[in-house]
Amino acid sequence: MKKILFYILITVFIGSIPSFFLNISDKYKSLNKPPFSPPGFLFPIVWTILFVLMGISIYKIVKTGSQNTKEAKLIYFIQLIVNALWTPIFFGLDEYFLAFLWILMLILLVITMLIIFSKIDKISVYLNIPYLLWLLFACYLTFGTFILN
Repeated sequence: MKKILFYILITVFIGSIPSFFLNISDKYKSLNKPPFSPPGFLFPIVWTILFVLMGISIYKIVKTGSQNTKEAKLIYFIQLIVNALWTPIFFGLDEYFLAFLWILMLILLVITMLIIFSKIDKISVYLNIPYLLWLLFACYLTFGTFILN
């Protein structure tokens, strides 16, 4: 039980830490946003759910003891750090086009991660499908924000 909590908490922590240093709510309200942009209060809820699912998935990967576990953990934490860095690029630096390119890179990393995970544990892949779908939606929002601002 301690290990699963560790992986969930480390994922939530790494994924959320940039948000503690930036005034995201006010910034989000001030932006011209594309159609279908969700209200700002929804983002922390969605991200918390996604981070929990991601933490469970990496725990399941580690628990298998597969020979590919080291590679899976490496790509997992790389994509998680890339994910966390999107926030300061978008909200801190106001670099919307760079944030768009960054999220495209993140999507490619997540797809790579899912391919690696698929060799170890299929359920871990399924746990990350909502994450990938949300990133695709966030990519649309990022590009739309770039165009409109």
